[in-house]
Amino acid sequence: MKLLVIGNGMVGHKLLEELAQRQPPGLDITVLCEESRPAYDRVHLSEFFSGKSAEDLSLVRPGFFEQSGIQLRLAARAVHIDRQQKRVTTADGEVIAYDKAVLATGSKPFVPPIPGNSRAGCFVYRTIDDLLAMQQWGARSKLGVVIGGGLLGLECAKALRDLGLETHVVEFAPRLMAVQVDDIGGQILRRKIEELGVTVHTGKSTQEIVDGETAHHRMKFADGSYLDADMIVFSAGIRPRDELARACELGVGERGGIHVDNYCRTRDWDVYAIGECAYWGGKTFGLVAPGYDMARVVAAHLSALLERKHALELPEFAGADMSTKLKLMGVDVASIGDAHGTTPGSRSYQFSDERRQIYKKLVVSGDGKRLLGGVLVGDASEYGTLLQMMLNGIELPDEPEFLILPSSDGKAKPALGADALPASAQICSCNNVSKGQLCEAVAAGATSMGALKAATKAGTTCGGCVPLVTLVMKAQMKRQGLAVDNHLCEHFAYSRQELYHLVRVERIRHFDELIARHGKGLGCDICKPAVASILASCWNEFVLQKEHASLQDSNDYFLANIQKDGSYSVVPRMPGGEVTPEGLIAVGAIAKKYRLYTKITGGQRVDMFGARLEQLPSIWEELIDAGFESGHAYGKALRTVKSCVGSSWCRYGVQDSLGTAIDLENRYKGLRSPHKLKMAVSGCTRECAEAQGKDVGVIATERGWNLYVCGNGGMKPRHAELLAGDLDTPTLIQYIDRFLMFYIRTADRLQRTSVWRDNLEGGLDYLKEVIVHDKLGIAAELEAEMQHIVSTYECEWKKAVTDPQARKRFQHFVNSRQSDGNVVFVPERGQIRPATPDEKRRPRIPASVVTE
Repeated sequence: MKLLVIGNGMVGHKLLEELAQRQPPGLDITVLCEESRPAYDRVHLSEFFSGKSAEDLSLVRPGFFEQSGIQLRLAARAVHIDRQQKRVTTADGEVIAYDKAVLATGSKPFVPPIPGNSRAGCFVYRTIDDLLAMQQWGARSKLGVVIGGGLLGLECAKALRDLGLETHVVEFAPRLMAVQVDDIGGQILRRKIEELGVTVHTGKSTQEIVDGETAHHRMKFADGSYLDADMIVFSAGIRPRDELARACELGVGERGGIHVDNYCRTRDWDVYAIGECAYWGGKTFGLVAPGYDMARVVAAHLSALLERKHALELPEFAGADMSTKLKLMGVDVASIGDAHGTTPGSRSYQFSDERRQIYKKLVVSGDGKRLLGGVLVGDASEYGTLLQMMLNGIELPDEPEFLILPSSDGKAKPALGADALPASAQICSCNNVSKGQLCEAVAAGATSMGALKAATKAGTTCGGCVPLVTLVMKAQMKRQGLAVDNHLCEHFAYSRQELYHLVRVERIRHFDELIARHGKGLGCDICKPAVASILASCWNEFVLQKEHASLQDSNDYFLANIQKDGSYSVVPRMPGGEVTPEGLIAVGAIAKKYRLYTKITGGQRVDMFGARLEQLPSIWEELIDAGFESGHAYGKALRTVKSCVGSSWCRYGVQDSLGTAIDLENRYKGLRSPHKLKMAVSGCTRECAEAQGKDVGVIATERGWNLYVCGNGGMKPRHAELLAGDLDTPTLIQYIDRFLMFYIRTADRLQRTSVWRDNLEGGLDYLKEVIVHDKLGIAAELEAEMQHIVSTYECEWKKAVTDPQARKRFQHFVNSRQSDGNVVFVPERGQIRPATPDEKRRPRIPASVVTE
């Protein structure tokens, strides 16, 4: 394959490094570099004026091109692409043939169309050659002006100040860094920048540049004012370099950028585009990290083509977070996610200290549970924690404002779970210590807080990070096999996994027996539901029998999900999404009778909302009579097994995915686990059931089934991983039995399979050894334990409606059969929805309607 890479900037070179590392067979690479030198670090370009040389900024390790067999052509600008003939012509007239081409042309500075913008002494801030020219001109200048007060503009202002010039910044918008920060943040940033000796002019529209009276130039503004300068640098943004794509009709965005798909392919699948020139998902990406992600995707795709790998194994570009943390001229500035609060229903918390010139803002979801964005100016010490909370969908504390408020009472700020953070997460902002550095120190012997502080300085300044540092230390000690206090709660000096084994080995069947033997006190809201789940996983007894009922959380206590208005949802099981016409009619009739809101779920079932507590037994009696069972939508258990129609109906299906999904759902229904479980079965590699986003995913092949595990499509999406391929159906079920029971045995409380897998020492390879090769010699035990669950299954709702004691609990008041008067509905789109507080004052559908 002849691969032609057009562009050798940071992203283009990252692609070459990825390909060199993969070494796919039969790849002949030619690179066209427009500049006279190969790739260098544009992110730290301003350090050129601080003493770094072009060689210091180079990204190319010595001998890279020679050792990799890559042909690099410097000062070679591509001017035309002939897609029909697969040829590229350079400015020198050379014609180069290709099989695949990658456009890594980056972007160019935007120069406003101002009369006089091309005068001598006017520059752009983009390349080392630009900097060399600025350096020469600056040697005979006294006053420099940057047009543009964004991120690049302030970086450029630092460069001018490093040249020894009196420096001004002129910005058209009313504040600096208008994209990243809001009005208050912009005001504080301006004060801090001006304190450093840079004069800031905002709300200024430059009309023309002419000869100056006291300097080389005069900038005339729309308001009649002017500013003289010896040197002007345009840093007013960038535009994608998409001219090659436009000329050969590859397709570009409305505001520029080359259209690409998830594999970074253009409209012509033999031409890719990566980095700042690429347009994906309605936007371009002006940061290097998304470009690097694109480079990795293309390298994997090209390698797969040469190695004839299946497309399902390939990574895809899925967008990128554009949060940034910078130190501009010594001033901390950070922007996270939706910094301006444009998300509908969002709300914000703001803290401003004008004396210390610090501003902090959090943007959270309407329910206050998720962080959507933030702004930090003057002190970005919380950036690492906040960024990880947003990226990982970590639930906010009850009072999220304390994440940014100063701790005047000596209390530590709300902590973040260690398992949720990547190695690069900044744990101690005061001393810039990452989770990875902490883990390395623990591995080297720092296994106490005193030793860890001495080794890393983490927690030695403000102390606010000490709780999180402690969690990271314990997590790393556990991975190393060291003794760690990982108690479930104050009542049990054991982890969930240890409690599971105590229950299993000692055949303990009741909470009271377990706490008498191995705990203390009466239990709490943490240990009671956890033990209830363990007991159900081991013995599969009715969760509402007398000994177990008081342990359950609110949803399990009533076998239904409580909704925001105090009503409950009803979800009958529909294995594989299959339901007969008679079943649909029955569900519709019941929903109509009890005036329930109905909706098709993403798991191929029918949700019915708005049931009052006292109605639940009657509704379920009728559903059970119609042949339905509990869908376990309320429990930490198997929810659904999603399916396509497979070979039964679909012309692409190669196996009976529907039948297999039904068999799997019927086998594992009612299985209690540390967290909820979701599965899917697809009948071919088109993957209509989205199996690779599930805890257990099954995809049909011509020779059987591929088994994927530990996927997650929730707030922190994760692709499932291939555990085993081309399995026959008995082996598939055998492996799923083992996998699920091993997860139930070893996972922590409320830990999804994806997080469990990420924390599993040895990763996927270890999991394969245990599940497929029976490395621990426990496969037979795991299968037997699963068979016990399967053999003892009983529909919980069927048991509940026929058990007089269980049925007694389904009334709102202990001493009255009256309904909950706060449950009020209003009509909407032919159905009902919960009334708002204002609407409750004038209810249209009273909750007291009684259905016989």
